[in-house]
Amino acid sequence: MNTRSCQPCTACCDGWVKMTIQGVPVFPGHPCPHSTRQGCDDYLNRPIDPCVNFSCGWIMAASPLPDWMKPDNARVIVLFNKFQWQGVPVDLAVPVGKRIPPRALTWLRNFAETHRRPLVHTEQILVGGEYQEQQQVFGHGPPAFQQELLRRQEAGLALWS
Repeated sequence: MNTRSCQPCTACCDGWVKMTIQGVPVFPGHPCPHSTRQGCDDYLNRPIDPCVNFSCGWIMAASPLPDWMKPDNARVIVLFNKFQWQGVPVDLAVPVGKRIPPRALTWLRNFAETHRRPLVHTEQILVGGEYQEQQQVFGHGPPAFQQELLRRQEAGLALWS
């Protein structure tokens, strides 16, 4: 049984995860229009996708993330099994801020290696003090996985949906 609670964390709503809420683009520097930074001002009417279906790795049942990895504390949102590569689940980690702090990134890389799960993590791009919608993407895993990520990026293909 999972006893973890989102509150007071609102990192997913505050724009760190790129998504669209009722036609409004949400990305770093552009939070959900319903975010109060303490919760949702329309929680009972939130959309199924992405809000209800959002699967924060810290709060999911049987999460392997330690307690200190809550997104508002560790400054990272982890999305387990975001996509598959050669039949293997790939995890995604996005920073709550410019970049994932070293302690959290080290934990994630060790987890990826121990469980043989490739990891993609991003870093926010700042231009003139403003976060951009585009993010820098890094891969951690086998060389073939990293090459595939690079090939897809160079071809302008989506890395995940």
